[in-house]
Amino acid sequence: MSGNILIVEDEPKLAILLSDYLRASGFEPSCLSNGAEVVPWTREHKPDLIILDLMLPGCDGIEVCKNIRSFFCIPIIMVTARIEEIDILLGLELGADDYICKPFSPREVVARVKAVLRRAHDGQTIQVQGLVLDKHRYRATLHNKDLELTAVEFNLLQFLANSPGRIYNRQQLMDKIYPDERIVSDRSIDSHIKKLRRKIESVDPSAKLIHSVYGVGYKFEQGTS
Repeated sequence: MSGNILIVEDEPKLAILLSDYLRASGFEPSCLSNGAEVVPWTREHKPDLIILDLMLPGCDGIEVCKNIRSFFCIPIIMVTARIEEIDILLGLELGADDYICKPFSPREVVARVKAVLRRAHDGQTIQVQGLVLDKHRYRATLHNKDLELTAVEFNLLQFLANSPGRIYNRQQLMDKIYPDERIVSDRSIDSHIKKLRRKIESVDPSAKLIHSVYGVGYKFEQGTS
């Protein structure tokens, strides 16, 4: 197994130790020590998994996890020296895929990394004629070019692409991409569709993937609109 792993840890010796063990297992590790650096680094490099310490200078791990989850569904393993249940539960509720309490064995961390990545890679990709949707990383590419979608745009495109040719009305789409039942206008769907089309066509002007069905809703289908 391989992949790019970001280690966010402000204890230099521990970060180096984890890097050495991960590298020996075939991974490509990178290290950051300040929480404020994580989000911009993640946006630029898009690692396969993050090992994220809870207590960090600049921005704590909980806030970092929350910020990353707003745009990128990357696997996250949270690390904490505090064993109080509230910290663990809060980390998992924010979207962490696993947690490890200090002190720990580096071999245990490598094993956890492999297990989380295996779960992440099982059935997590949709491919449709040049369009690739990586469901766990919230990454959409068209002809190998990143579409730079927001989390809402990705969810909308993924939902439509899962059932090519099926027509969904606005309410069905709203129920899917806003499961928390927030109050939004059904015209929000029109706005998201417009942005999705613009991003797709900026990569390939001939790619007509999302079609309007007058008076009904939208569908995903290859072909011309």
